[in-house]
Amino acid sequence: MVLQTEFEFTLPKGYVDKEGNLHKKGIMRLATAADEILPLKDSRVQSNPAYLTVILFSRVISKLGNLQSINSDVIENLFAGDLSFLQEFYRRINDNGTGKIKAICPKCEHHFEIEAMPEGE
Repeated sequence: MVLQTEFEFTLPKGYVDKEGNLHKKGIMRLATAADEILPLKDSRVQSNPAYLTVILFSRVISKLGNLQSINSDVIENLFAGDLSFLQEFYRRINDNGTGKIKAICPKCEHHFEIEAMPEGE
């Protein structure tokens, strides 16, 4: 069995770059211990612990649309709804090892998984 380490996602709103292009589809990889530990040394995180999310996502998001690189400036300029989506997605793939949500049919109690898609998709 091969461990899946990269997961595709689609942002609910999307990142708008300086030229006005919208970027919604991306790839996030599983986090390593270093991804969670090394940002704690960053002065921006030391002065504002909430900034950890920005640094962490700039490390684990390997692709967003056709952007050349993902850095803290990109993450800082995401809409709040997209940041919230990514926080939940990060938790799900790193805790469960999947981008899918487990569900149960309320009528027949059949267990199944669904892909998490933002509203409007």
